[in-house]
Amino acid sequence: MSTLQSRRSFLGHAAAGFSTLALPRLAQAQSASRPAQAEHAVTEAVGIEVNARQIPFFEPRDRARVRFGQLAYRSGLVLTSPHRGFGGLSGLRFLDDKGERFLALSDQGSWFTGAIRYANGKMAGLDDVEAAPMLNSEGRPITEKRLWYDTESLARDGSLVYVGLERVNQIMRFDFARGGTRARGEVVPTPPALRKLPYNKGLEALVFVPKGMKGQPLAGTLIAMAEGGFDADGNLIGFLIGGPMPGQFSIKRTDKQYISDAVLLPSGELLILERKFSWFTGINIRIRSLPLKGIAPGALVDGPVLFEADLGHEIDNMEGIDAHVTAEGETVLTLVSDDNFSMLQRTLLLQFTLVE
Repeated sequence: MSTLQSRRSFLGHAAAGFSTLALPRLAQAQSASRPAQAEHAVTEAVGIEVNARQIPFFEPRDRARVRFGQLAYRSGLVLTSPHRGFGGLSGLRFLDDKGERFLALSDQGSWFTGAIRYANGKMAGLDDVEAAPMLNSEGRPITEKRLWYDTESLARDGSLVYVGLERVNQIMRFDFARGGTRARGEVVPTPPALRKLPYNKGLEALVFVPKGMKGQPLAGTLIAMAEGGFDADGNLIGFLIGGPMPGQFSIKRTDKQYISDAVLLPSGELLILERKFSWFTGINIRIRSLPLKGIAPGALVDGPVLFEADLGHEIDNMEGIDAHVTAEGETVLTLVSDDNFSMLQRTLLLQFTLVE
């Protein structure tokens, strides 16, 4: 069997593992006072070792290919760690303008901070990685409360960090000016419809529209998007929280895709990362562009597909996306995958240049 065939077989099994994890994990959650899903939760702040292996080609079957839709592949890493809490990465936000210092979260109620190390413009590894538990208003790990662990979405407004919890459909806010990852979280008031999103198909993407973003009616708004909550026409639903126009809107759903994250570009484009699973094709991902100015209460928004990939490419369960602009003016997208703490899946960090 060729290397490519072996890899595709492995990824096919990984996709199946990703799909079949849901039922046993749900059963464990229902039968334990502390959900089994939180068994990998970080219990104390600690520096950890993270190893990185480079991914030289995004499409192994065509190593000369760099362009994929409107993205150009830059570099990628396969990340591993001896620390049992590392993995399950569901959200990523950069803490600087260089695409180096990052804040990430796992779906086990854990923070990860560190820095991406570059060599000749390509990712080479991670430095100074620290893991810490996410704390509630009492300074205790949020995972101590039943079902408060499925932390899937992440947004920043300066020192304020917002986290969406999928199972309970709640949003927490942390002020990182008060201790960084040791900051205590508080629950943010949300619309009743948001809290009624389907179990395990709730909040999957959060984006904050900066207050100083010129010409944007939604400046100062937290945008929350559901993975699998639908309106009457079968489109995905989103919520505008705070800001000048709070309310609910819809995102046109096509090709049976589900939202897994989103990022707002300085240009005003809202990019949504989507994925789907099929027993025939495995995991598929894509990125769509939505016009931010088209989002308003009651609106239905749609936009073009910029990028698509399947198991013939170096992907996994891609769940997080962020962007930064290089000194040369290039917009770089960074994607991260959730390995579900499964030996069949991988934690990937991928970078692409957005090609105009």
